[in-house]
Amino acid sequence: MDIATTMALDAGDRRPDVDASCSRSMIPLLSARRLTGTPSATAAATLSFDAGPDDLWVGTEVLRTYTDGGARRAMADLRTFIGSCPTVVLPDQGGSYRFAVAAGPQLGDDSLHVINATTSGPDTLEWDIILVRTGTTLVVVQAEGNKPDGAEHLTRVAEAALHRFQTTGS
Repeated sequence: MDIATTMALDAGDRRPDVDASCSRSMIPLLSARRLTGTPSATAAATLSFDAGPDDLWVGTEVLRTYTDGGARRAMADLRTFIGSCPTVVLPDQGGSYRFAVAAGPQLGDDSLHVINATTSGPDTLEWDIILVRTGTTLVVVQAEGNKPDGAEHLTRVAEAALHRFQTTGS
């Protein structure tokens, strides 16, 4: 397990009403790797599991705490971005990224399951994210390196992360 000491900054005040094309620059926002708003505190941990030469699973948990309604706005903005840009085509790479909001677990004050898939030739790689808002904090868990429909344990990981946050504050 790795504990992140530095992370990429979130997108700040870049809101979905700003004219944003569905381009490569939107992928970090659409994939929930970055969110709008500026959290007052962030922390992250990463766990990887090498199940074989061609089968790597990476799980990430990120806590983002905001001083105001930033957590609520970040989730609303993410829903808006994905609704506006469900697909990003990369003609120079011969592939595409697809983003969708799926039915997910009912956790915290609000929760959201985002499915991301990238296709290059015949290969598809998925990563799934569950975001849970509890008060002014977002608990974000991500499973990366999934085969299609391979996020079967993500809900349990999100439930455990939320429970730990609610009982320990971290």
